[in-house]
Amino acid sequence: MVVYIYERLSQNVHQFVEPRPSHNINPTYYVSNGYLILEPDIVYTIGYPGQSALKCVLPAVQEIVDRGFVDENAIGIQGHSWGGYQIAYMVTQTSRFRAAAAGAPVANMTSAYDGIRWGPGLPRQFQYEQDQSRIGGSLWEYPMRYIENSPLFSADRVKTPILMIHNDADDAVPWYQGIEYYLALRRLGKRSISFRIMASRMVCGGGRIRKIIRCACRSILITF
Repeated sequence: MVVYIYERLSQNVHQFVEPRPSHNINPTYYVSNGYLILEPDIVYTIGYPGQSALKCVLPAVQEIVDRGFVDENAIGIQGHSWGGYQIAYMVTQTSRFRAAAAGAPVANMTSAYDGIRWGPGLPRQFQYEQDQSRIGGSLWEYPMRYIENSPLFSADRVKTPILMIHNDADDAVPWYQGIEYYLALRRLGKRSISFRIMASRMVCGGGRIRKIIRCACRSILITF
């Protein structure tokens, strides 16, 4: 089974996905090749986005396992951007997944907080204080929330092989976040691969690049 996460996804339950390369896994492609795809909804508590994902995703996975639909030792997980962050966090907290593929994850909220979203030219601070990252305040108001929700500071607990994909022309997520996480995992002797795409934005460029990404994700998800 492959788990795909972002935020709320149940609105797409009856939506057909054309089987073509993308920066995310393609449900139609995987289902046609014998995989079960799980896309759980995630409900968030302000200040604890990482734990919120964990508390929603793991029970959903366990429910599928309990029904006898899948081999619980052959479950992978994939997500991109916000989904990639949540995966990078979850593998520091659980060894449930056989392999993980995290696209454009933020690993260190303390360094990302004072960065720039190069596309619109906005400081990234608003994203953490009152938007998707859901920390609920500034770095100085809640320093421990930023640290506790940053995968980097718990990298020593990772047991899951992980593939990270970043694009050096990404105008939303700073690609050096992938470098921080990869180098930490490498220093700790963890099984990790960093796949950097040059001169490509967050959506991962054209068809050729997306085909490469599909192959890279599929390789790690079926290898382990």
